[in-house]
Amino acid sequence: MSLYKRLNESGAESGNPMAGHNPGLDDLRHRVHTSLIEELGPILYDKRLSEDELRKKVHESLHSAIALERTPLSAADKAQLIQDVSDDILGYGPIDKLLRDDDVSEIMCNGPKQIYVERGGKLTLDEVTFIDEMHLRRIIDKIVAQVGRRIDESSPLCDARLPDGSRVNAVISPLAVGGPFLTIRKFAADPLRIDDLIRFGTLSVHSARFLQACIVGALNVIVAGGTGTGKTTTLNVLSSFIPADERIITVEDAKELQLIQDHVLSLETRPPNVEGKGEVSIRDLVKNTLRMRPDRIVVGECRSGEALDMLQAMNTGHDGSLTTLHANNPRDTLSRLETLVLMAGYDLPVRAIREQIASAVDMIVQLQRLRDGSRRITHITEVAGMEGDVITLQDVFLFDFGAGVDEAGRFKGSLKPTGVRPKFTQKLADHGIRLGPEMFTAQTEPAPPKGRGR
Repeated sequence: MSLYKRLNESGAESGNPMAGHNPGLDDLRHRVHTSLIEELGPILYDKRLSEDELRKKVHESLHSAIALERTPLSAADKAQLIQDVSDDILGYGPIDKLLRDDDVSEIMCNGPKQIYVERGGKLTLDEVTFIDEMHLRRIIDKIVAQVGRRIDESSPLCDARLPDGSRVNAVISPLAVGGPFLTIRKFAADPLRIDDLIRFGTLSVHSARFLQACIVGALNVIVAGGTGTGKTTTLNVLSSFIPADERIITVEDAKELQLIQDHVLSLETRPPNVEGKGEVSIRDLVKNTLRMRPDRIVVGECRSGEALDMLQAMNTGHDGSLTTLHANNPRDTLSRLETLVLMAGYDLPVRAIREQIASAVDMIVQLQRLRDGSRRITHITEVAGMEGDVITLQDVFLFDFGAGVDEAGRFKGSLKPTGVRPKFTQKLADHGIRLGPEMFTAQTEPAPPKGRGR
């Protein structure tokens, strides 16, 4: 009995529907796959070949390998076999069809046999599985190699990205017990725009106009929220409001932002090499941006001492800077920002840090993932200044939780003005941007559609 057959029979016992359904076809698939890898070898990684040329060579070899097999195949089985092997060699194996599915926003591989996907903000277990751990590991190695990173026993954690910008995190043995683990947060081929967020109910029409005015008026904004709340998507949409004649520099761990302007320079961190040298951190890149004559600095996420450098930039003439930060509410955002500044390694008095924050940050946009799976902006809050040793905040827009939920359990509320006119309206007026009083008075907003939440 072949190794692959034993693997598939054990897969059937463990609940693999594909293996249990037709082990003979699975066995053939692996023989053909192995044959092609041995035959094509280095051709698969030849940068001189275009994607079409590589696909043509793979399909020619694939048809030849199938012709040499004596296993009788129906037309449907043969087509499925060609698709599966092509996905393994040219794409990302079993998860290739999930990556092509526009309804899937996240893919979570909890080992080879358990793959969860997120659709409409809800997690479901998918029927797709890998053959074994080596099969999943081979796909992880392929993804990581594409962006010049590595993952092995000495470096078992890795952040990477797919060519379309989708965020990838991989964890392998010995850290991943029962793994490897692979998490992919997909990016839409067509990036979301402000109209999409309004349609999803993430924010209201009036709050969208307000945010656009704030970005054009070069206010310093922090987008805050928990994991998976849509911070990067919101940051990308807000960045689209930056005027096209400004020089924008983005700094990220793995490139995710998809800005539509022409004058954009994207910087990406680099992990240490095998010898533990050559690391370039977010903080190193933020410092370097100050020497690149930026009009706007956009940092994908502040999670360490780079928060201090970001505040310094905001306080030294680089108005209109944007970043994201993990926090549960606007007050927690300020507390976390203080903590991150202290991680820079300087023994600064708390009051000095708070004065820096109050002077640098103009506004906090808070996101939350609600119980119905939708992602909503719940606060748009002005950082109003200092009173004694405390930074004062005032909410300009708040999500109306009091509206309750509908029969389907979806929140009916929307983002509404509180009636407070922010102090920075004078700063916006100096830039020629005038906000009428109607923007800050209660308005009747259309209810968000009953489609999928974001």
